[in-house]
Amino acid sequence: MNFTATQINAWVGGYMWPLFRIAAIIATAPVLGARYVPVRIKIFMVLALTMIIAPNVPSVPEVDPISLAALAIIAQQLVIGAATGLLMAMVFSSFVIGGEIIATKIGLGFASVVDPQMGVQTPVISQFYVVLLSLVFVSLNGHLVIIRELADSFTTMPIAAQGLDRDTFWQLVAWADHMFKGAVLMALPAITTLLIVNVALGIIMRAAPQFNILSVGFPVTLLVGFIVMLVTLPVVVPQFVQAIETGIEGVRQILTRSF
Repeated sequence: MNFTATQINAWVGGYMWPLFRIAAIIATAPVLGARYVPVRIKIFMVLALTMIIAPNVPSVPEVDPISLAALAIIAQQLVIGAATGLLMAMVFSSFVIGGEIIATKIGLGFASVVDPQMGVQTPVISQFYVVLLSLVFVSLNGHLVIIRELADSFTTMPIAAQGLDRDTFWQLVAWADHMFKGAVLMALPAITTLLIVNVALGIIMRAAPQFNILSVGFPVTLLVGFIVMLVTLPVVVPQFVQAIETGIEGVRQILTRSF
């Protein structure tokens, strides 16, 4: 059997170009690209998804894999995948920031652990919300929805040297606004309640200067903070669901350029 260079380039490109886009999103998306997922599992997911998605890719440019044009295509695929994963990572970061605000207000800002998602030090309160958000994300099949949007993206955004434009990058930057808004909304009940507690402790200290406010203030604010977290938990979970749905809609808008 004889194969021409054009046929070989088409076969190699048919699997290589989708491989880079899939690898980028697996490396950056929450849950799928978390630090606690072994590298071998990630490689297996990338190869398995490539074998499934690549035969269904509508069109692949016939470009020499060892050329400048190929490097441009690889760069675009990496950017598309990384942008998609980064947007969903912002959803998780929103609740990490909200947890940090709550932890600082109740006096647990010093209690930090390694975040298995990002590999950085975060307060234990943030970890509580991240674990809860991850469970909600998996229960809603968010990881499967991302994979489906990734597979559809090869139709809405075909493989080419031109990918995301300037408007798409500005939309991705604008998502930082959603991240900080979500963090403040989640921490607002705790901020308001602890402000009232601090004002009350200040009044008590002014009324009775001999009262040792330092020995009582920390346990009181800590207890009130945990009570607020417990009371607001039924409200926070629907906020998780809304944030995940908004993030997935943002991913869909980026991959289909419908904004």
